[in-house]
Amino acid sequence: MRASALLSVELGAGGRSVVRELRSEAPMTLVPRRSATSSPDGIAVVHLVGSAATPVGGDRVDLRVRVGPGARLQLRGTAATVALPGQHAGYSRSAVHIEVAAGGTIEYLPEATVISARADHQAEMTIELGDRARARCRETLVLGRYGELPGRLTTTTHLVRAGMPLLRQRLDIGAHRLAASTGYLAGARVLATETLVWDADPTEPASGQWWSLAPLAAGGALATAVAADAVTAQRRLAEAIGHHPDAKALLAR
Repeated sequence: MRASALLSVELGAGGRSVVRELRSEAPMTLVPRRSATSSPDGIAVVHLVGSAATPVGGDRVDLRVRVGPGARLQLRGTAATVALPGQHAGYSRSAVHIEVAAGGTIEYLPEATVISARADHQAEMTIELGDRARARCRETLVLGRYGELPGRLTTTTHLVRAGMPLLRQRLDIGAHRLAASTGYLAGARVLATETLVWDADPTEPASGQWWSLAPLAAGGALATAVAADAVTAQRRLAEAIGHHPDAKALLAR
């Protein structure tokens, strides 16, 4: 399967952010919130709905998001994604490319991705921010369905602001030699992360029981949590974000 989707949001009249361009293709369906129930603070809210089983081995899916100057977008998932093996050999690949112009805001909050047995998936996220742009991008990974070992997963995150790289990160999951080590996710089944570039940055790292909040060298921060289940991982991730200088605004959302 080959599929692509495009979402473009701009600042409209009265300071309300509006969807200017929206193109969906199964298995990615973009559903904007109706204007009658739009966000009271003028943020454009769009739901990303999975309209077919994906990613399956051999699939290539691509999502491009553009946020104009001063515009604000919250892009939310509606259900977990399950990476599955295909009928033939070959990996699946998903790419998310987000561009936010000066003064814009993106909140990309998908649901969890489950890496089923024998799956082989590659996920790439690229975030390009303009001056004074804000971003929070979440990723929750579940290593296998109940009672099974996970397949293979490689995720890469590239975050750039005004031409300055803030984060280059790669994560490999599914290598059995690594999984045998107690230093590999501490034996946890769920890993949740949130990349944060908001109004302020933490000046010092913070950590607690299986969570951490680390400031990035050139700005922004990375919150991380591990747990045996997704609910606990999300609670620990919220605890990590609670130590961010903008925690009140971030957690209220």
